[in-house]
Amino acid sequence: MLQLLIIVVIMKSLAILSFGLLVLGASAFHIVVDEAKQDLDWWKTSVIYQIYPRSFKDSNGDGIGDLNGITSKLEHIKEAGADALWLSPIYSSPQKDFGYDISNFTDIAPEFGTLKDFDKLVTKAKSLGLKVMLDFVPNHSSHEHVWFNKSVNRVKPYDDYYIWRDAKKGPNGERRPPNNWLSVFGGSAWEWNEKRQQYFYHAFVVGQPDLNYRNPDLRKEMENVLTFWMDRGVDGFRVDAVNHMFEDPALRDEPKSSNDVPPDDYESLDHIYTRDLDDTYTVVKSWQVLLDNYVKNHKTDGKLQILEAYTSIPKSMKFYDVGANPFNFMFIANLNNGSSASDFKRTIDGWLNAIPEGKVANWVVGNHDNHRVASRYGFNNNRADQISLLSGILPGIAVVYNGDEIGMVDRPFTFAETVDPAGCQAGPQRYHIKSRDPERTPFQWDATTSAGFSNSTKTWLPVHSNYKTVNLAAQKVATKSHYKIFQALTKLKKTPTLQKGTVEVLLATEKVLAIVRRLANNPTVALLINFDNKPVTMDARTWLNIDEKKKIQIASLKSGLNFGATVDTTRLVLPGAASVILS
Repeated sequence: MLQLLIIVVIMKSLAILSFGLLVLGASAFHIVVDEAKQDLDWWKTSVIYQIYPRSFKDSNGDGIGDLNGITSKLEHIKEAGADALWLSPIYSSPQKDFGYDISNFTDIAPEFGTLKDFDKLVTKAKSLGLKVMLDFVPNHSSHEHVWFNKSVNRVKPYDDYYIWRDAKKGPNGERRPPNNWLSVFGGSAWEWNEKRQQYFYHAFVVGQPDLNYRNPDLRKEMENVLTFWMDRGVDGFRVDAVNHMFEDPALRDEPKSSNDVPPDDYESLDHIYTRDLDDTYTVVKSWQVLLDNYVKNHKTDGKLQILEAYTSIPKSMKFYDVGANPFNFMFIANLNNGSSASDFKRTIDGWLNAIPEGKVANWVVGNHDNHRVASRYGFNNNRADQISLLSGILPGIAVVYNGDEIGMVDRPFTFAETVDPAGCQAGPQRYHIKSRDPERTPFQWDATTSAGFSNSTKTWLPVHSNYKTVNLAAQKVATKSHYKIFQALTKLKKTPTLQKGTVEVLLATEKVLAIVRRLANNPTVALLINFDNKPVTMDARTWLNIDEKKKIQIASLKSGLNFGATVDTTRLVLPGAASVILS
């Protein structure tokens, strides 16, 4: 079990000298986490590799990735050093939101394959020692789901499976939505249904009516979905948009926010009645009980439930309290390429300090909803490897998005090229702010047709034009590459020091963040990140309490540092924007 031992040192002992807590006016606080006695369930120190199925590998030439394509490339995931693969939605869907609008929770979309294809994928993954996780999308279904059609027709018990409300009357008797709630994609979150003569609520696109979790029959249906996939060998679930599952039953209008956005933009309201309601934790707990009982009754490895909820730390921690694991999005939502070393230290400390005893941290590098890590941090200021190294060295789970391991970057899109509903809904003036297409382009396997993703020149999204130089095949044979850095990192993550060692988050200088991992009778591992674009010379031995001679285990691609080189830590020169792991 992960045990948190928080040691706060306030300028009153020699520990200040040993660990370098007071440097150039930096904070005098640091955090030590003791993991030596943790119970290592399979996920607790794992690397989870997210696959966006439409963009991973096309096996049949239709320009859309599919299950057989994924199966053909499972060796890559194993060779990269991941422990588990997580598939974004593969379920039956009209694809109004590219799979997140589900018309059958227990079948496969034809463009991806069949249940038989899925079973083959699971079998091969297990033969390679890989765990398989699915996206579980509980907040809504597709409007083409049989449940919704029956609900429209008031067939019991389906009549109450969705959020239906009567219209309001305007001053002239005109029909109006029940309140001012807005869709995440913009515009009213209410849609009129002529046949039922009521509005239904949709937090996302119109084709995604929200499910009603106050209905016990609906909750049982979704529990059956989880069991169905566990019976097919699924090892865990990434739960989508979990904090949107409940809404205020009184339907109170949400207050205006202070954001300077158009009035129909989702961020124009403060979402106190449509997100983060306490009822959510009760349902999540019931799912965790279901997973735990399944493990007990079937004598299988543990089943992971990890949750997508862009929310505050206190609200995230409540998911730990009910047995689940909330995603930690700090590298996406809270920090960016303008953040300082002290910003990183303070934010990382805040998460580690908050985690309940016995729970495990996680660090999300990127995903299908946000700009690629190499674009967020990356190529222009040489920080493309910084977040991957942090996620690998810090304790717990590292979550990476397909393509991050080779430093893929966003592809610019015109409005005419945009297919993501979030971008289309935003219109030609603001699509670039909302669209998620730039980070969803096909994986770049090699320099052949369509980057080796497909034998078709027409793919569902265009391939990035840099694929002839940025691709997996080229990086496998290069002397240095993002891929080789990633492989070295995942190999290091499996060492005892990173599996069970303590962690110290330090400011080695005002500009240098250090993460030090220690375990008795094992090599100490230290990550140093220079947030200055100029070289920094430092006495790392004194400030980090490490050996005078250390080897460079891993260094960021553009650092100019060589793997395996021995350095003098009493006068360590860290190049501008460089990240280096010493061991």
